Amino acid sequence: MIEYAFYDFEFGILEIGYTNTAVVLLKPVEKIDADNKPSALSDLAFEQVCEYLKGHRKTFDFPYELHGTDFQKKVWDALRRIPYGETRTYKEIAGAVGNPKASRAVGMANNKNPLIIVVPCHRVIGANGNLVGYAGGLDMKKALLELERKEVW
Repeated sequence: MIEYAFYDFEFGILEIGYTNTAVVLLKPVEKIDADNKPSALSDLAFEQVCEYLKGHRKTFDFPYELHGTDFQKKVWDALRRIPYGETRTYKEIAGAVGNPKASRAVGMANNKNPLIIVVPCHRVIGANGNLVGYAGGLDMKKALLELERKEVW
């Protein structure tokens, strides 16, 4: 059974969905739409997101699980391999998952990413270098990329 916890963070409200063993959802929301049941696991995930946002963390080690199609999981795995402070294009991710013509499908998989920030879909940009599509909004995407560029040494 999935429980939900909600936290105020710099981009509004962060919703964290979790089971007894793993975080399964992490996304910004506009309002609280479920019972708010924080736990030690959701608190840990939120703490690590806050550390990331302050520039004190580059990776996450709380337990999480990704649920999606095989293609989505391939895309999300490729996203997790993009180094902190770097970006890739949708076309580059499509090539990395063995389907170079699947840029649009990569975009759809990014859109379904259940763990934003942790699975860094914000690091994927358009072929022309423009910021395109992000579940948290383009302002959040820009802020995350600027944070990472500033923190890379």
